[in-house]
Amino acid sequence: MLTHHHRLVSLSIVSTDLPVWSDVQAIATIYQRDQERFHLLLTEPKVAVDHEQRDQPSTQNQPSTPRLLWLEMSPYRITMTMQGDGKLSYRHHWERGVYGISRYWLQGGQAGLGSQLQLRNFTRRLNLDGKTLPERLHLEYELWSDKIQLGSYVLNLDIQAD
Repeated sequence: MLTHHHRLVSLSIVSTDLPVWSDVQAIATIYQRDQERFHLLLTEPKVAVDHEQRDQPSTQNQPSTPRLLWLEMSPYRITMTMQGDGKLSYRHHWERGVYGISRYWLQGGQAGLGSQLQLRNFTRRLNLDGKTLPERLHLEYELWSDKIQLGSYVLNLDIQAD
């Protein structure tokens, strides 16, 4: 039987060599698939960027689509999917010591316009800690485009207990 739990989570992604970072705190739902496999679903708060606010007409009357983050977690592999804001979607697949795929979908402003970008990632470290439910995920990886490294990154997910 599929069981689920609601927990406060903190998700951060930081580049160790570029000025890139993101930190999200939200309530997430954790679904236990089996003894070692979990799905975590959270709605990411809307991100406002100053230059978007200056360059774009007011969107206060337009409904915003929440960005959904979905992580499939096991001690051996992680898949993270983001979808829902109508502009960008992505899926990363990480597995310790393996080159995985990082795929991005960009939707254009007009119907039918969009593109896909596929990069590789190399997972240097993957730790999923917790006894019955995951409590912490630590992931270190490199992002690659062909033979060019696009940075080293650290993803941390902390899940608070009841």
